[in-house]
Amino acid sequence: MYQHWEYLTAKENQRQVVFWTVVAAIVPAAGAFLWWLSEKSYNNLAPYRYRYRPGSITGYISRVLAGHADRRRRRKPVRVYMDGCFDMMHYGHANALRQARATGDELVVGLVPDREIMRCKGPPVQNEQERKIMVEAVKWVGEVITDVPYELTPDFLEELFTKHRIDYVVHGDDPCLLPDGTDAYAHAKEMGRFKMVKRTEGVSSTDIVGRMLMLVRTNNRFSEKVAIVDKDKRALAKQFSQNQQGFEYTDDKDKPDEPPVLKRDTVLSRFMPTSRRLVQFSDGNVADPAAKIVYIDGAFDLFHVGHIELLKKAKEQGDFLLVGLHTDEDVSERRGPHLPIMDLHERCLSVLACKYVDEAIIGAPLEISEDLITTFNISLVVRGTVSETSADQHDKDSKDLRYRTPKANNMFRQLQSPSDMTTATIISRIFANRKAYEDRNAKKVASEQKYYKSKQHVTEG
Repeated sequence: MYQHWEYLTAKENQRQVVFWTVVAAIVPAAGAFLWWLSEKSYNNLAPYRYRYRPGSITGYISRVLAGHADRRRRRKPVRVYMDGCFDMMHYGHANALRQARATGDELVVGLVPDREIMRCKGPPVQNEQERKIMVEAVKWVGEVITDVPYELTPDFLEELFTKHRIDYVVHGDDPCLLPDGTDAYAHAKEMGRFKMVKRTEGVSSTDIVGRMLMLVRTNNRFSEKVAIVDKDKRALAKQFSQNQQGFEYTDDKDKPDEPPVLKRDTVLSRFMPTSRRLVQFSDGNVADPAAKIVYIDGAFDLFHVGHIELLKKAKEQGDFLLVGLHTDEDVSERRGPHLPIMDLHERCLSVLACKYVDEAIIGAPLEISEDLITTFNISLVVRGTVSETSADQHDKDSKDLRYRTPKANNMFRQLQSPSDMTTATIISRIFANRKAYEDRNAKKVASEQKYYKSKQHVTEG
């Protein structure tokens, strides 16, 4: 009986071995046959939406991985840090912040205090509170840390990585050197926690200062505002512009009363506007049909705290803020030669970077007509009490004509400007510290020339 049982068990094991051997041979063959069938017949007979297409599987996997990354980032977002002085903040600063934000999920900005700027670079034009308002108004900034050191020491980096949960430190591809000539970001680079973004070509604080001084030299209206006499205008123009930023003046010694003449090959700006840059700065917001659209127009030249505070107040008047930017020709006709300081595209980028602005009209007409109101479905037109020409009687008469239609329709409101800062305010500060800015600009020009000679292509985010 026992031997018979062993015989049956052996036969059963033999049958299982044969069965699994056959299965092992049939499965690959069946798979190959099905693959051939799908290639030859299924793809020809099945509707297109059911056919296999290259990338279907990889696309599914990438969507799964992207969903996983989104969930992980919601639990622990990538926080990036960019510090700076952000003095006389322009669209170049804003573009650096935009690129820094693109390298992570949350952007934390470190604002260098006035004392550190004084120690390392010279006196700032705007104080710390003004600079903080400017940075906080940029739509890509999530958080601002004040009183940060100019140099990223190991101790401060440790504080950033632990207390502020920073993952990476970001800076432009232009060198940032300490007074002793060493790299301010050397420690972050050694730790492998540094990311580089492309510097925005065509604009710098040094360049803007040069434009201001051109303005002061030739525009009597602004010369009176900053109380600069002819003798000072002549000296100022020569000191700031000769052999700097491509400026050069010729001075006729036989005619001491004649102002220096600007050479024809003068280059004030290297800014090259592109459609891609405008798209990067625009959110593409579209107002809801039932939204209350608020319209405010102006030059918004040398974008400053006064503009930001007014735009914030204007946004509070409705649901959607539309900003009209006047053309360079219209601004120059109203305000005089060498104005605006920033051209139309530069001013547009500065306005679009502001978190209170939803949309901008590039080259808006001076007069607000019925057609403009209807086209953009404007509900309310606002204006501040402070402007570059607010004390000019001619400008007051011009305003009556420009705003006569919204006033007649009872849809005009004048807002009390929260700040009295104007472009003339900034220029007067620079003039008051002329010697300090001479030294500061001379150093900056040298470093910029070195950058342009040694720069390499960096892909912009």
